[in-house]
Amino acid sequence: MGIKRYFTVLLVIIAPICVMAQQYDPAKVSKKAADLYEKALSKAQEDDFKGGIKLLKDAVKIDPRFLDAYLSIAGMYGEMKDYPGAIENYQKAKEIDADYFRDYNLPYSINLAGKGEFEKALAAVTEFLTIPNLNDKSRKAGEFRQKSYQFAIEYAKQKQLSEYKFEPQNLGDSINSVVSEYYPALTIDGSELIITRRVKHYNEDFFGAHRIDGKWSKAKPLDGDINTDANEGAQAISQDGQWLVFTGCNFREGFGSCDLYISYNTLDGWSAPVNLGPRVNSESWDSAPTLSPDKRDLYFASSRSGGYGGSDIYVSHYLPNGQWSEAANLGPEVNTAGNESCPFIHADNQTLYFTSNGHLGYGGDDLFLSKKGPNNTWGKATNLGYPINTIENEGSLIIAADGKTAYYASDRSDSRGGLDIYTFELRNDVRPARTLWVKGKVYDKKTSKGLPSAIELTDLASQEVVSKVQTDETGNYLVTLPIGKDYAFNVNRKGYLFFSDNFSLSQKAPDSTYHIDIPLQPLEANASIVLKNIFFDSKQFDLKPESTSELDKLFVLLRDNPTIKIQIGGHTDNVGKPEDNLVLSNNRAQSVVKYLTGKGINPQRLSFKGFGATMPVADNATEEGRAQNRRTEMKVISN
Repeated sequence: MGIKRYFTVLLVIIAPICVMAQQYDPAKVSKKAADLYEKALSKAQEDDFKGGIKLLKDAVKIDPRFLDAYLSIAGMYGEMKDYPGAIENYQKAKEIDADYFRDYNLPYSINLAGKGEFEKALAAVTEFLTIPNLNDKSRKAGEFRQKSYQFAIEYAKQKQLSEYKFEPQNLGDSINSVVSEYYPALTIDGSELIITRRVKHYNEDFFGAHRIDGKWSKAKPLDGDINTDANEGAQAISQDGQWLVFTGCNFREGFGSCDLYISYNTLDGWSAPVNLGPRVNSESWDSAPTLSPDKRDLYFASSRSGGYGGSDIYVSHYLPNGQWSEAANLGPEVNTAGNESCPFIHADNQTLYFTSNGHLGYGGDDLFLSKKGPNNTWGKATNLGYPINTIENEGSLIIAADGKTAYYASDRSDSRGGLDIYTFELRNDVRPARTLWVKGKVYDKKTSKGLPSAIELTDLASQEVVSKVQTDETGNYLVTLPIGKDYAFNVNRKGYLFFSDNFSLSQKAPDSTYHIDIPLQPLEANASIVLKNIFFDSKQFDLKPESTSELDKLFVLLRDNPTIKIQIGGHTDNVGKPEDNLVLSNNRAQSVVKYLTGKGINPQRLSFKGFGATMPVADNATEEGRAQNRRTEMKVISN
């Protein structure tokens, strides 16, 4: 009698190996038990693993030494990702005949690793590799798993993973359904969630939900013209909720098999998709986009030629002319000879999460992060570790603005059907930087009309521009910032005086929202602004390095408007002698003029005057008032 064995599909690479003097003899299995075994295999071929396991359990009741039945029970439990059930039955098989079982130490190890028992998994696969005359596929498979288990053991020692509790929570019936939901995308304030849902068994459409009083509304198809009879998926919503970039496959106007498209949030819903063009898309597969919080960087995965492996992660930059730049590969710190995909750039604009099977990990597609450093270089990829990563293939992951709340898709035991959206708390050491955000409106000071404008944030300490954002057509903006820094805040628009302010945010609490409306003054005679990012030490008139950004903005204004003449006015508080304050304020104003003439501005267009404490704008009785009175102003003399 021949016994056909059913076990996990991962075993197809293992060549049969003859073992002499076996204690277990398949030919001596009870015919009644063998008949149940054959019926169980038929169930398994129909993916009815529960039915197959029931028949096999009846078979081992008839013949308790039916080793192949235990192996097949273990294999079916493995297919169901029931690792404890698989391990239990592999162990029963091993107890019957350890020599016969040796061939199955590889799938046994995989299920042990699935449960997180990497030490035992390493012992099992090491025993498997002692088998003589293993074929190349079997040996390579065993060595790959051995390397993965060793990595898992070392990682756990370094990161103290036992202290972390991984407790994913299903988002419930409002978001999930009997079909698959995946690829979550979230706005910066966490109020809007967009998902991809598989409908009618084959079509992918976008559904959206809103958080109201801490609960999600029922997800419904997005309004507008974005959903079609074709497949739309793998989307990213801009942090302000105004853009949706996504993947469209086999669209008529596409450049390759799958291209990236953009849709805009309008009063009538989401606009019809627009292909992002040949600078972004290629003749190959382009997918899985994510937008930086300022909407200036578009990261995505592509299998185009010229990369490091099968699919790599690329970035394209939004240019001042409204076009996207040629896509650039992120380089070898992120990309490998394997496949990288599913990028997600956090609101901190520094931390990139992505999947990879090329970096060392747990055996499949793992989740990694890389930090952006100086000059937009990317740091070494860091594995997120078990149990976020498992022996299975991990998919897209997004992190809310708070830096700790993660969302992903999984088919866990409490799934409503297929893949569901879950949330969990991210481990401390793999979290992004905490952020806060500023939102408001840029408008004409005289007419109150909203003005589309460019906004730039500069780190005062490093003078590095950390964020650039374009307002929408009505002047509204939203920008996220890493905490712990102070910033210069600049707005420029042709025909207006630039706006500048500085924010001492280094001591502000994370996840805070600041509302700043920005009035712009038309460029005309007598218009004036306070240069809030001009800095001097106490009682000194030498410009501090932090002033450079603001001074350069003033230089650009004068360069781009070659007919205007300005006066720089210096002001102090009332501390000290009035005559000393007049001299100090005059010297400070003169320092600004010297900087501008040094940059090439005609001295005939510039004048300066010190007013001392004679023109206060606040009460000198308080330190806050005195700080406002210590200022440098720029006034337009003629246009």
